[in-house]
Amino acid sequence: MSTIGSEITKAGTAGTAPVRSSMWRQAARRLLKNRLAMLGLAVVVFMFAFCFIGPLFSPYTDNKIHLAQMNKPPSPQHWLGTDALGRDVLTRVMQAGRISLTVGLASMVLSVFIGSLLGAIAGYFRGICDQIIMRLADLLLTIPGLPLLFILGALLSDWKVPTEYRMYIVMLMLSLVNWPGLARMVRGEVLSLREREFMQAATVLGLRNRRKLFNHLLPNLVPLIIVIASLNVGGAILSESVLSFFGLGVMPPTPTWGNMIDSANNMIDFQKRPWLWIPPGFSIFATVIAINIFGDGLRDVLDPRPRK
Repeated sequence: MSTIGSEITKAGTAGTAPVRSSMWRQAARRLLKNRLAMLGLAVVVFMFAFCFIGPLFSPYTDNKIHLAQMNKPPSPQHWLGTDALGRDVLTRVMQAGRISLTVGLASMVLSVFIGSLLGAIAGYFRGICDQIIMRLADLLLTIPGLPLLFILGALLSDWKVPTEYRMYIVMLMLSLVNWPGLARMVRGEVLSLREREFMQAATVLGLRNRRKLFNHLLPNLVPLIIVIASLNVGGAILSESVLSFFGLGVMPPTPTWGNMIDSANNMIDFQKRPWLWIPPGFSIFATVIAINIFGDGLRDVLDPRPRK
């Protein structure tokens, strides 16, 4: 009998299907096979290391004014030349990247948190909550984002907000503009998910609304939120750069890629001193393109509908 039992056990073990890897492992494998997305990720990682670690190795982080070194072309001492105040352009580009990337990431986190939470509440509870949240989102969506940012930036200048606080207010401004679109997408997904079998089972079991919302609905929205968040970072960096370029965002002496380009917007600098505007412009271009390419790769991996 023991022999028969052992044979049955071996047969059962051999016939057992291998444990399937999790969705995240499968997504990671597919993402690693996407060479374009991995190239975008490599560029993003390089830009973060360049901006946050690079200044630690620069001897010009004090940003002192050296009038004798003003507007010098690239040289062994200053790889990207100097600006109108004799400051090292390479160091300024790295320090400006810290501000631009921080503003982009922080505004993305705020907009994702607000948009996903309000969208989930509107889609799950519906009724008066849905009406209030969606009408507010529709109101903000009817106003073009860039003119609204210009108006808010002009108010900051009119109210003479100190420079050290403008960066944080710009983060709030960008999150205010970006959350309505995410909220509408999350609401649509929640309306679809709440009719699925697992949500009906949760209702039959008598689970509380908070548990159904945070333990069952929102975890199923994580892939969608990750994709939208990755794409929103590039848009936030671009919007911050536009605001700073027009003097309505983060103001000097705090450097950003946008206000560095703004400081070199005359014809002489454009024609004879390209080292003043090409490095920050190329940094914006490379970062935003790389983030969008990586976001497209994430969307192809995490969104099941295109694969169908």
